[in-house]
Amino acid sequence: MKKIASFEVNHLVLEPGIYLSRQDGDVITYDLRFKKPNAGEYLDNGALHTIEHLLATYVRNSAFADRVVYAGPMGCRTGFYLLLRDSVSSEETIALVRAAFSYIAGFTGEIPGASERECGNYLNQDLPGARREAELYSGVIASWTPERLTYKV
Repeated sequence: MKKIASFEVNHLVLEPGIYLSRQDGDVITYDLRFKKPNAGEYLDNGALHTIEHLLATYVRNSAFADRVVYAGPMGCRTGFYLLLRDSVSSEETIALVRAAFSYIAGFTGEIPGASERECGNYLNQDLPGARREAELYSGVIASWTPERLTYKV
């Protein structure tokens, strides 16, 4: 079998940030990397799950809602994927990601979609952990630019 594109990324040099992972037709996949791969620190499952709920809700209610294809976690628990139509510019994507994680860092209240009826693992939520991780990530991406979207080799 052919190796998939995400396995071609050199995880030995990958640092936290925002990266343009791949483009398939009019869909661009962004790598929202929170943690350095294989460094021993990963997103806690509850925080990861809460970020997923808040990120998906935020981007699907943003000005770009009709151009959002998917927002969800990486199985390795080092970050998230954000898939957008290519009509969203790099600058707009970075601004959207910054706004989303600022929203998550300050979020209070009930987590959207976190009831037994709406979620398959509704008890696995950690809002304080999600807020803490979003705040840390916000610091990482505060000065991110389109020029930094390319993976280092």
